[in-house]
Amino acid sequence: MLTTTEGEDRTILIVRDAWLLDLGRKPYREVWNLQKALVNRRADDKIPDGLILVEHDPVATLGRRGKREDVLDPGLEIIEVERGGEATYHGPGQLVGYPILKLPDRLDVKRLVTDIEEVLLRTCADFGIEATREGPERGVWVGGKKIASIGLAVHRSVTFHGFAHNVSTDLREFLKLRPCGHDGGIMTSMEKVLGHPVDMEDVKASVIAHFQGVFGVTFRRVNVSELLPEPPAGRKSRSPGAP
Repeated sequence: MLTTTEGEDRTILIVRDAWLLDLGRKPYREVWNLQKALVNRRADDKIPDGLILVEHDPVATLGRRGKREDVLDPGLEIIEVERGGEATYHGPGQLVGYPILKLPDRLDVKRLVTDIEEVLLRTCADFGIEATREGPERGVWVGGKKIASIGLAVHRSVTFHGFAHNVSTDLREFLKLRPCGHDGGIMTSMEKVLGHPVDMEDVKASVIAHFQGVFGVTFRRVNVSELLPEPPAGRKSRSPGAP
């Protein structure tokens, strides 16, 4: 997803400004509504490209090919969404990234998936984890187990949804569903692979650095109010200083 101009004997990398929104931990629906609002703002060229980073409260989401029977625990909240793929779990200890990117061509989605995989492969390498793209479907794999999932959607030529990278995720939660149609035991995490705690902030820093390198952007950290003139649907406005 790098933008370049080619001369007779050189290629010049054009680095673009982009925003970074680190939300900490938020409910899934709130961030889903936020994504949709930002997609429209990006489609109208009111904001540049950007990336949301977040951890979610426990939830199962079903992509376009997902089936409700793939969620085995009736107590787990289910949200049907427009991303590609099947069922997956989101919860604490999982770093979720939502790239809001305007694509020049819808066919660039395949390249986008490859570039996201590259960001996560490099992040794993920073922590001494030998990861690969080689698995039953797209994503990032370690020793035959899936450490990161990718599922995207495109609206008005702008991407949303994104990746879910297991840092210190409670892997027992995946046993409550069939992630991407597999037995929940297929999932792993950075902590499981390494055998010791991994700091989420360190992983975020690695993802941010590699996203900038792979996508040719320079991030500026922002707040939601800098991107949206009004709160997104489903989110109540709050007084200044309110938590």
